[in-house]
Amino acid sequence: MSRTHDVIIVGGGPSGSTLAWALERRGLRPLVMDKAEFPRDKTCAGWVTPAVMSELEVDLEDFAKHCVLQPIHNFRIGMMGQRAVHNHHGDSPVSYGILRRQFDNYLLQRTGADKALGVKFESLERDADGLWCVNGEYRAPLVVGAGGHFCPIAARLGEGPGKNETAITAKEVEFEMNAEQAAHCKVREDTPELWFCRDLKGYAWVFRKGDYLNIGLGREGNHRLKEHLQAFVDEMQAEGRLPSDMPGRFKGHAYLLYGRAERPLIDDGLMLIGDAAGLAYDQSGEGIRPGVESALIAAEVIADVADYGKDDLSPYVQRINERFGVRASEAKDSGIVLPDWAKLKAAPPLMRSHWFTRRVVTERWFLHQQVPPLRAS
Repeated sequence: MSRTHDVIIVGGGPSGSTLAWALERRGLRPLVMDKAEFPRDKTCAGWVTPAVMSELEVDLEDFAKHCVLQPIHNFRIGMMGQRAVHNHHGDSPVSYGILRRQFDNYLLQRTGADKALGVKFESLERDADGLWCVNGEYRAPLVVGAGGHFCPIAARLGEGPGKNETAITAKEVEFEMNAEQAAHCKVREDTPELWFCRDLKGYAWVFRKGDYLNIGLGREGNHRLKEHLQAFVDEMQAEGRLPSDMPGRFKGHAYLLYGRAERPLIDDGLMLIGDAAGLAYDQSGEGIRPGVESALIAAEVIADVADYGKDDLSPYVQRINERFGVRASEAKDSGIVLPDWAKLKAAPPLMRSHWFTRRVVTERWFLHQQVPPLRAS
């Protein structure tokens, strides 16, 4: 016998759990569906800004009792082959390091929403009553895709993986260092390191959270990704910044940058949020804050409309454009665009500048301090 909900959310990560949490507060009964059991490992560098914690109304003291919460006060930034610039951002944390398996589980478990975990998405069909029926078992008038880059709801909307998309692909590894590794690790807990590729097609990072170490590299497309990653790891190990005996298996993932994504965000009875919608920030590739904010926006729209037709859901698209800007594919005038040769010439001296690496790279591109948090209700 099928079960009926107000909304079915496909994907239990930060965007999906945030939407469920926000809908519950508005008196709706959502179902969160995910192919994984939680807690589950998630490939991600793993930091969140104070704005995200504020939007989620996370009690930091309570969170730190159960999960890793590494305050960040500094950033070390450079181009590969150059010396890095170290910037201190004051006594108050400008970001926090988290382990995604803990963070995601914390957000999901605090919701009272019904959950179908360990359930793989198999099918989506309209039933005789005009409701969406997922896997022939779960029914709702609205289905929201929150399942990341390869979300099946995104594929249903016609612009799923592989269709006219240039994704950012990344490989990374996260592991708990043993006592000897931790003692000799030169990476500071409160200082993530960002290293930009010379061709400006991506960047690498080294991020320590207590005794946990996260290393990775993301680039536009997957051309020579493994080669760039190996060269970066070799250089960091030669400098003694990475353990020589760290795990060798790097996991991969992909995501779309907002300015380049072309996925439709809505259709009749369907919506996309987070990475499923292709909302990652263009400069940093961060997807958590856009995912959380898209979920908060979606919850308000869902609660305000009387029906879930494409026209009824159009305010969601308008509000996403207002919050994140109009995508390049939709803009009438993209303005002045610097040629690649000019960017490559300007980048090395800029990346040696304390002002540029702090005020532009860190505070604007990665922390988005110029953008105030959304209110959750």
